[in-house]
Amino acid sequence: MATDKNLNELLKWSIENSTPADPSAPQSTAPRTSLNPEALAAIMGAPSDAELMQASMEAITSTDPEVTLESKLTAFDNLEQLVESLDNANLLSKLGLWTPLLELLGHEEDQLRLMAAWCVGTAVQNNAPSQERLVALGGVEKLVGMALGERLPMEKRAGAGDETTEESVAGSKEETKDVRRKAVYALSSAVRNYQPALDVAAKELRKRGEEVQEGIDATDMDAVNELINGLKNKVVNA
Repeated sequence: MATDKNLNELLKWSIENSTPADPSAPQSTAPRTSLNPEALAAIMGAPSDAELMQASMEAITSTDPEVTLESKLTAFDNLEQLVESLDNANLLSKLGLWTPLLELLGHEEDQLRLMAAWCVGTAVQNNAPSQERLVALGGVEKLVGMALGERLPMEKRAGAGDETTEESVAGSKEETKDVRRKAVYALSSAVRNYQPALDVAAKELRKRGEEVQEGIDATDMDAVNELINGLKNKVVNA
């Protein structure tokens, strides 16, 4: 159990840092235990990063009318800062937060769509496990559509499971420039140094009529930059 592990770490830390009964006894030169964030949180009574991430997502997706848009944006800002840590970014999968995060790319509020794309981009940056989850959940295709100006349909949970039903609230609307810029940022983070994501993005772009060089290497930053800069220019000129 995680709680037992934290208690054991606290006990070990307290023993190592306690004053010896005999002051003249030589002090041990063995490396001392350092407390992990969860153990420190247990001492201070503060919520762990995992709990903060879950609370943020609960606020963002709340249907309570008392939870204002401003509050949701603040929660999203907190979540984005939390997933700057690779460990926290990888917690998105363990906590089941990837599905609601990607659903938010189709939210009716453009500011929430922007924050969702921003959060995705931060979570997958230089992070192969998170890049893998984005690919597996179809997130790359969504980001390509957004980057090209497509307004994604809003998704609503069908129940407690992962099945979703789509409501085409987007219709013929085009995505805003600010949201498109963040989608390009997220794509840029997703495809760099991760070939599966780049292959999916290139395939999706070609399917949508875009000319994309064949066989781009995800580790070739010049080639990747050329692809991403092309998308940036499309946004600027839209």
